[in-house]
Amino acid sequence: MSALIPEIAMVFAAGLGTRMRPLTNHLPKPLVQVKGQTLIDRTLDDLAEIGVKKAIVNVHHLADQVEEHVARRQNPQVIISDERSLLLDQAGGIRKALPLIGSAPFFMCNTDAFWFGAKQSNLLLLAQAWDPKKMDIALLLSQTKGSVGVDWQGDFDLAPDGRLLRPEGPKSYVYSGVALIKPELFFDATGDVIKLSPYLFAAGAAGRLYGVVSQGLWLHVGSIEAIEEAERAIAAYKK
Repeated sequence: MSALIPEIAMVFAAGLGTRMRPLTNHLPKPLVQVKGQTLIDRTLDDLAEIGVKKAIVNVHHLADQVEEHVARRQNPQVIISDERSLLLDQAGGIRKALPLIGSAPFFMCNTDAFWFGAKQSNLLLLAQAWDPKKMDIALLLSQTKGSVGVDWQGDFDLAPDGRLLRPEGPKSYVYSGVALIKPELFFDATGDVIKLSPYLFAAGAAGRLYGVVSQGLWLHVGSIEAIEEAERAIAAYKK
């Protein structure tokens, strides 16, 4: 199936990395390495692989290190969104970057997770599933059971038509930290520090929040312990 690949991605690299302290007292979480590769380079490589042209990377915590690191890259082109003066949270970061994002749907990506062993790009799977007539937001999902670094009971279940559901109790899927989203959702946002979750819940209530199940092994690297856990899981993984 052909897909229209978004030209722009918003890459979140501004967080404090509190669960990785004391490591992140001196190293920003996006520059933490798993199997010799930084988390942010894993994300940017995935975007480059499918032809995303520009990655808007927000910075706050130890911003100079992140900025210096991504300046070495040419593909995708990296544009810094500076949040040094105030950490804006994810929706606030998107709102600040709207002049750079424009009016077309874009990828948004966390930098504390990645896939290993997928048969094709999960970003491409998401783009192939995207239908702007019925979707405002599409999330990449991973299985709650079997994913690495998942210490919660899941985020969503899937309806037969792909819409996302949030029943009580344990859920089959976790949000992987990657989504395709319409920028107009944020056009009327007010304030500076704005959370993303209300936008997800509003899209869900309107029946316009969908999910796509990813391939391969998903690894969430949210703590110091998770770094070693991820490296063990990669070494043991059989495609």
